[in-house]
Amino acid sequence: MTYFLRIVIAPDYDEDALLILKQRKNLRVIKALSKPSDNLEYISVDGGILVQDVDKKLISEFRYVTEQKPSDKEMEDMLFGMKVVKYVKSNAIVVVKDKMAIGIAGGQVNRIWAACQALERGKGAICLVSDAFFPFEDVVEKSNEYGIKAIMQPGGSIRDKESIDACNRFGISMVFTGVRHFKH
Repeated sequence: MTYFLRIVIAPDYDEDALLILKQRKNLRVIKALSKPSDNLEYISVDGGILVQDVDKKLISEFRYVTEQKPSDKEMEDMLFGMKVVKYVKSNAIVVVKDKMAIGIAGGQVNRIWAACQALERGKGAICLVSDAFFPFEDVVEKSNEYGIKAIMQPGGSIRDKESIDACNRFGISMVFTGVRHFKH
């Protein structure tokens, strides 16, 4: 036998709503006395559990760190890409064109592998967004090979200058956000 239940949870109900809800078969109406808390995220791992803070921020600042500044269109694409990359697993790279994520990769051991996958899938993209900083200039060099014109990343590596210098060499703009979205 299969049971199909519906549950409606709300802080309160007016009488008219309750009359309508009571007409539904197998519907459970629950009054929540407190708001749900979504401050922690739980991920099951073999033999244990990973507990991490829920990532609620998108960007804390914009810092233009290269000689070349992104165009308004590139900024729009990168902001869209930041919304996407936030939900991709570790070492996430998203490449964007016209507010479309046309290449997405993550979960790789290192950022360059993810970048290569995203760039190969997203040929023709003009912007690249990363969930975490670039510890090496290799992602910038690979981005240049694929015609990327603007990069957004959190910044914060002790080797940021190498990536900035590489962008300046290739005429690529780079923007730091101050927020790392690296998700396990």
